[in-house]
Amino acid sequence: MAKNGQRKVLDLFSRPFREKNESNILTSRSGGQPMPHLVLRSGGQPVPDLGAATNIPRGEIFSQFLSSHLEAAESLCEYLMRARDIDEFESMAEECRDLVNEQLFIYSLSFVILRKPELRKYRIPAIVEVLPSKFATQEMLQVAMTQVKKDPTGTDPIVIEKDFTGNPLKAEHKVAYWREDYGINSHHWHWHYAFPLRQEENRDRRGEIFFYMHQQMLARYDMERLCHGLNRTLALNGLREPIKDGYFSKLTVNNSGRPWGTRQDHTTLKDVSRVGRDIKISRLEMYYSRLMDAIRQRFMLDDQGKEVPLTDDPPTKESKRGIEILGDALEADERWSVNYPYYGNFHNLVHVLIAYSHDPDSAHNEENGVIGNSATAMRDPAFYRLHKLVDEIFQEYKMQQRPYTEEELGLPGIKVTKVGVLQDGNPNDLKTRWKQRDFEANRGLDFGRQGAILFRFTHLDHQPFDYHLQVQNTLTAEKEVTVRIFLAPTFDERGNKMSFMDQRLLWAEMDKFVVKLTPGENHLVRSSLDSSITAPEEATFRDLEAESGSSKEKIEFGQCGCGWPQHMLLPRGMPQGMHFQLFVMLTDYAVDKVDQVIRCRECSNAVSYCGILDSKFPDTRPMGFPFDRKTPEVNSGSKIENVGDLAAQFDNMLTEDIKITLSETN
Repeated sequence: MAKNGQRKVLDLFSRPFREKNESNILTSRSGGQPMPHLVLRSGGQPVPDLGAATNIPRGEIFSQFLSSHLEAAESLCEYLMRARDIDEFESMAEECRDLVNEQLFIYSLSFVILRKPELRKYRIPAIVEVLPSKFATQEMLQVAMTQVKKDPTGTDPIVIEKDFTGNPLKAEHKVAYWREDYGINSHHWHWHYAFPLRQEENRDRRGEIFFYMHQQMLARYDMERLCHGLNRTLALNGLREPIKDGYFSKLTVNNSGRPWGTRQDHTTLKDVSRVGRDIKISRLEMYYSRLMDAIRQRFMLDDQGKEVPLTDDPPTKESKRGIEILGDALEADERWSVNYPYYGNFHNLVHVLIAYSHDPDSAHNEENGVIGNSATAMRDPAFYRLHKLVDEIFQEYKMQQRPYTEEELGLPGIKVTKVGVLQDGNPNDLKTRWKQRDFEANRGLDFGRQGAILFRFTHLDHQPFDYHLQVQNTLTAEKEVTVRIFLAPTFDERGNKMSFMDQRLLWAEMDKFVVKLTPGENHLVRSSLDSSITAPEEATFRDLEAESGSSKEKIEFGQCGCGWPQHMLLPRGMPQGMHFQLFVMLTDYAVDKVDQVIRCRECSNAVSYCGILDSKFPDTRPMGFPFDRKTPEVNSGSKIENVGDLAAQFDNMLTEDIKITLSETN
């Protein structure tokens, strides 16, 4: 029986680390018709012309932070983009899969399926099942191998504990379950191929989304730290001070058994000098200094020496905001940075610097650390210290911007009279818990059998809940509004209630949606499952196999996988309960609206973190509004010391105290 398109995709993602098989390298297609993108080997055998795609050795870690690896990805993606349909795509992919790096192959398949209109109706299986070695420990892989030898038909899951990487006596390890969560790391992997460097036209507001998504990651990480009584994240103190916290991931590289590089506590960064990867700390410091100078001078210099103004108040809607220009220079693309040779590639190169800090000159032939790969980087505590440093650059810029005015913040005729949350019938009292989920490992690793080998992950979770809003429309006509919902902890590490400026970096976006208000009273109910930041659970191989025979016509899937995991929408809270503030703000959709046509897609969530494929970001306001700038100025004469003072000045805003309790402590 012929395979349908979804089955073809699943087969390509299966067993990415299979042994190289020369018989698989070439298969004639199209009834033996000539294939113009092939070249001849010395023995006369035709092979695909893959350009730089073959420059990364098989078995090596693929990194989206290395320019040479991005060049290889560009070549392989360009090759696969030539496919005219799913049959040709499968055939071309099979021709090259044994010639290129395995992780590069998976990345490129994902990239092309996301972008090629002919392929967008096909789903990509969960990255946890495609690359299980990036989520399961070396010990667990060995247990799985032993289990297969003892009982080839056994199906008991192998449990991966939430505290497998270290001793809980070490403070940083208290939040290891959060950093190592499979959904969070999956999101980061998906985000970086949804917003790649080098490989496509610049996506709308890409540099600003880079800033906002990572700032929100930091806000959520710091909320989780406060749930454990830990201090908020401290930025790297330059690049010459030792990194206080080491990291030992316990992961292996692919199914080779080789461990990822590890970093001891108090490791000092050094210049990296490995084959093709020479990174000087002094050069990175120069890039940092130039970026900070640009912020303080309020302009950057393009490659012709012309001043490019940095402001979040551009003169026209077509002008880029300064935050976007700055973001494009910090996570730099040679094509989109305002001046790549001058401002460099600070973010990516510091990732690489830390990834090789344990063996900077390859004297010990060690692999790079997990911070060097987008699917594993968020496991490392140093990831957050690096991104806190990057965010401090962005915040230096944001503090140069004028405060928002009353006109920008207000919405005449609209009054929010009551807000709250309801979970299992309990108002403003949310519960979190521990839960387990199984994934198959045998699809991504060759265990020599067809039966399922299950890994069981323990993760934070919560029951769905609803937001309830009472809104009064005193206008005589319907009014379309944007509802913006944020959550932040009420108290800091010392138990003090936070000021507006102290709390502004901790506001985590929970949801953003558009609704029409009829004249008079309106009662709005919104499910947490519809959040603007979360993505649906990734589909497993079994899920997609079950769906693949369906006769239902498929629409585009969009960016499935890119988005914060639904099970991590809430912070953990505390067993005794922890106080948070809910902030709700309504703004004028006529001002917020972006004129565009958005096609119907199966996966349309997570817009705030991932944008919309092939479309503009659907909100004209700066990302993070209204907390992205300094304390607003109001004309009433009242001093705004905290968010409650702000909400008291405007009818279209309201805060509510809520509690989050961890209901299970095991």
